[in-house]
Amino acid sequence: MRGQHAQGPLEQEQVAKGYDPVVMRRILGFARPYKLAAILALLALAISTAGELLLPVMLQRAVDEHLLATHRRFDLEQAAEVEQQLREEDRPPPADFPADSLHPDSIVALLEANQITYVRLGEALYALESEAQRLSGAEQEVLREHGILDHAGYYLFPLSEETREAAGDELIGENAETGAVPTAVLEQLPEEDLRRLRSHDIDGVVRVSFLFLGVLVFVLIFTFAQTYLTAYVGQGVMKDLRMRLFDHTVHQALRFLDHNPVGKIVTRLTNDVETINELFTQVLVNLLKDVAIMIGVVITLYLLNPRLATVVVLTLPPVLVLTLVFRVRARNAFRRVRHAVSNVNAFLSEHISGMAIVQMFVKEERTDRRFERRNRELLDANLGEMYVFATFRPLIDLLSTTSIAAVVFFGARFYLDGLVTLGVLIAFLNLVRMFYRPVMDIAEKFNLLQSAMAGGERVFSVLDQDDRVPDNGVQRLPRPVRGELVFEHVSFQYVPGEPVLRDLSFHVKPGETVAIVGFTGAGKTTIANLLTRLWDVDEGRILLDGIDIRDLPLSELRSAIQPIQQDVFLFDDTVAENIRLGKPFSDDQVVEAARTAQASEFIERLPHGYYTPLNEGATVISTGQRQLIAFARVLAHDPPVLIMDEATANIDTETEVLIQQALKHVLAGRSAVVIAHRLSTIKHADRILVLAHGELVEQGTHWELLQNSGLYSTLYKFQYEGLER
Repeated sequence: MRGQHAQGPLEQEQVAKGYDPVVMRRILGFARPYKLAAILALLALAISTAGELLLPVMLQRAVDEHLLATHRRFDLEQAAEVEQQLREEDRPPPADFPADSLHPDSIVALLEANQITYVRLGEALYALESEAQRLSGAEQEVLREHGILDHAGYYLFPLSEETREAAGDELIGENAETGAVPTAVLEQLPEEDLRRLRSHDIDGVVRVSFLFLGVLVFVLIFTFAQTYLTAYVGQGVMKDLRMRLFDHTVHQALRFLDHNPVGKIVTRLTNDVETINELFTQVLVNLLKDVAIMIGVVITLYLLNPRLATVVVLTLPPVLVLTLVFRVRARNAFRRVRHAVSNVNAFLSEHISGMAIVQMFVKEERTDRRFERRNRELLDANLGEMYVFATFRPLIDLLSTTSIAAVVFFGARFYLDGLVTLGVLIAFLNLVRMFYRPVMDIAEKFNLLQSAMAGGERVFSVLDQDDRVPDNGVQRLPRPVRGELVFEHVSFQYVPGEPVLRDLSFHVKPGETVAIVGFTGAGKTTIANLLTRLWDVDEGRILLDGIDIRDLPLSELRSAIQPIQQDVFLFDDTVAENIRLGKPFSDDQVVEAARTAQASEFIERLPHGYYTPLNEGATVISTGQRQLIAFARVLAHDPPVLIMDEATANIDTETEVLIQQALKHVLAGRSAVVIAHRLSTIKHADRILVLAHGELVEQGTHWELLQNSGLYSTLYKFQYEGLER
């Protein structure tokens, strides 16, 4: 009997420590075939992120350069007078002023040093208010104190006959291209004159609006591309992981399934692989985008106005501290929830499977109480996790509001002092809101990251188990295959210290039918498993036509030796495909195999004959009918050696007659090893081997063994005398 390992009804869910760089590297290794798609996704991410950051800046430019369009005036004539006065009084230039003097040339140099674009009209320089703010507060104070920087605002416009007429007597400057008027004058102009004067600003707003719309469309397109490409990478990684897991599983020895129940393997192939897909589609890319937006917002704030940006940055440390605290609390809450879910699932799996025992021993109330405790633990764990999130979200909202309040408070003061424009203030409010959205997103993606790490760790733990049967054989069987089998001093054990076969030797001649009998646990099924190398012998060797089966490729060995088992497994496919099993047999060959196996009569009565679909396990037909289909399968594949492992057990008498007729055709011209508990089915075997405790104790024909009065005779009498009683 194959060794079994004690396992709980449901494997306890493993929870990762958070971020595991080893697991992450292995997961990313599966993304290498999709490198181009990943690079394009990152490129689309960068473009869409840049577009999102550009929108508030465009809004600021529209307000400052077109809607308000206020310019500051630097009076060079006044600067010359102040400079002359300082020289006459032998006074030094102001200490807070970086230039050597207040000379007009020094004023021009100061503006150019701060990269301030200006227009010269007569003896004055005019610069947009948003650019004039690049001067420090001390510099602006000195210039205002000496009357060089005017407190009033000015409006500049392209000079034409229409605009000259609209400006009237208030026109400043005779520049061939540009004129100016005080902004206070604009409020007094008739609407028609105002429209003519500001026509270029109206056109500018239209241009910015279309550009704004274009950027929105660009963001939409590249966000779609980024989402699709990351989904493509994630789905590709899932496909490859599933194929690797499935391929890894189907090439393992049966020992692998002892350590890994079917439910565990299915969970690895589905749920755990899906968590890795979420790592790509929900976590990694979004995390990169969130970090990029947060960094981009800070950089953009400093580019717009370093003073106000510094105020905003000083409000951010509490956000970082809160996020770190949340990370720890959320991880602990996540672990508690996963542990509680695992306990509930394990309890349900065990007690639903054993519900008959619970009811027969009247343990319903006790079971209810035990489930109530586990259910309460899960409730408390879920509420604890919700408590962490319910605390975190409002605190982030509070900090976000605090940052906005700081922008409004200090921005208003800077605005009144001429240190910030209205457009910059509006852009700051939008950018601060943009900064806080990723903070919440990063926190909520943390659980997905933990889940993906746990899923990846579980997937790789299965992949790291290698119990496969070595397939290093290079020899080929001589043709035709004669089917001679030799066991030479074979010993085997499933569990160390518990031998199943002990120094077993026997010989099956070509075309001979040898039956193997014995009590349960004698090693009969183990012989079938060793012949097909589902397991490998520990000592000794098995020969097929004089060649050690370990020196044959597995595909050739298993084409030559095929089993018919007690529990026939049929796939969710048609009857014909279950007979073919992937081989290119024609319909005539399939029908002929079924007719020879005595299966054609019942198959033709099915709703669609040979093309009737069977569900998994073929529970829609009887056990005997499944057995006949298995015989037809063997006849179609025509193996030289056949193993029948309890193939006629649990069959009704009528079906057994059909099976006995089919057996004559199935066994004809083949070597066969027949394993049976029902001794009536092996009376006509050429030779019968009797096993006890993994050793060969008797062999001979049915009648020879009955006359020996040995173990076989005891088995026979026990079986038939027990039936007569």
